[in-house]
Amino acid sequence: MSDRPNIVLIVGEDIGRIAGCYGDDYVRTPNLDRLAARGCRYDEAYSTYPVCAPSRSTMVTGQYPMRIGTHQMRSTLVHPPRLFTHELRDAGYHVSWPTKLDFNFEPSSDWRDDDEPWVDRLRAGAMPRQPWFAYVNLAITHESSMWPDAGEYADREGLEHWDPRKPRPPRVTEPADVPVPSYLPDTPVVRGDIARHADNIAELDRQVGQILDALDASGQAGNTVVMFLADHGRGLPREKRWPYSTGIHMPLLVSWPGVVEPGSVSDRLVSWVDLAPTFCSIAGAPIPAYYDGAAFLGAAEAPPRDRVFAGRDRMDESFDRVRVVRDRRYHYVRNFYPQIPYCQRNLYMENMPTMQELRRLNAAGELHGTAAIFMPPRKPAEELYDVRTDPECVHDLAGDPDHADVRARMAAELDRFLADIDDLGAYPERDLVAKGLVADRIEEFRARLAPLPPEFQRGYPLAVFEPADLPHAEANTEAGGV
Repeated sequence: MSDRPNIVLIVGEDIGRIAGCYGDDYVRTPNLDRLAARGCRYDEAYSTYPVCAPSRSTMVTGQYPMRIGTHQMRSTLVHPPRLFTHELRDAGYHVSWPTKLDFNFEPSSDWRDDDEPWVDRLRAGAMPRQPWFAYVNLAITHESSMWPDAGEYADREGLEHWDPRKPRPPRVTEPADVPVPSYLPDTPVVRGDIARHADNIAELDRQVGQILDALDASGQAGNTVVMFLADHGRGLPREKRWPYSTGIHMPLLVSWPGVVEPGSVSDRLVSWVDLAPTFCSIAGAPIPAYYDGAAFLGAAEAPPRDRVFAGRDRMDESFDRVRVVRDRRYHYVRNFYPQIPYCQRNLYMENMPTMQELRRLNAAGELHGTAAIFMPPRKPAEELYDVRTDPECVHDLAGDPDHADVRARMAAELDRFLADIDDLGAYPERDLVAKGLVADRIEEFRARLAPLPPEFQRGYPLAVFEPADLPHAEANTEAGGV
């Protein structure tokens, strides 16, 4: 057995920061709670993007998506970068990565040692004698697993989806028992989606338990770091795809026997851009100087950060550009295209019953208060939220004179960040194609454009695919006054 620790990374899809150990008493997560009891629960951990491919590219490259060109959801880098697994392999680790990649690029062939399932090998004590890194993605909580059971939704237009032929977890959670966030209407449809997600989390938790049991049976638990996290928020409006708290504020549980105190809680700010350097630090591998993040554990642990950054760009066929900076108290959002509504049509998102419910109620004039916050025809240029008193980010303070200094400070911090990374989101995607940075997938996704029914349209009949689609005057209007 190596004196260097093995590493298990478990990623839950579209789960959000929802577990019993985080105070959610309506979900059944004894195994996630067990992992938290064995190690540390991080309370201030953040994805860089509220959607899978940009978020996952951050995890594996240690760089912000808007720096390297993985910021558009469904684009493809022409020249794949090195992954942290290259650094681990160079340091003598065996890398097993059998499940989801989804990095917005295809890694070079030398980034892993095998793509075979490893949990049975672990249980049988058949893992490599050298130190090893093992990854697993648990897909049961993916957005598509919340869609109705009938295949008519899942098969629509050839979308990637949760296969309706696969068995789903039994419906156990009572819709009446789930909390409904204030930015969604409290209706049976919405409660049904949230209850389905809770049942899916229970199945994910069972799978986490199988991994922990296999590790215990292997005899290697005492020399293995186990990390659990999620890529981004639930597949609900204003959660997945949107960089508010519920889109990017994620679970992070880490056990490391003899190093991390069991049952501890950390309020250290952690970004997913810190994951790659942390894995290198744990493994004793050199941390590349070009990484944007810094290690939060291991021999190269760095001082804590005081803010995190996030963004939103094209989501399939729906263009936008949003940037976020968040510190321990405030969450600042800059909408570079306020004329583009939050609720522009996205083919994939339209399958969610909650999204359909929002559109139906809005057309009927039955959305009121914060439940209607996602549906106006325009966005504000800036948003500011005090997350201590408003964790759902529904009470915008950007125009409040009492918070003018905070708004100006957060805006300046975001300006410095964007200048430092040379934010590629500021350049038209066609320019990035012409420069040979990303492959030309423009027509592939433009082909998905279609109008909503007239009664559901807000702002524009079609989703905006690129700034050139906007009227000329509006296309040249960025976030006014910032």
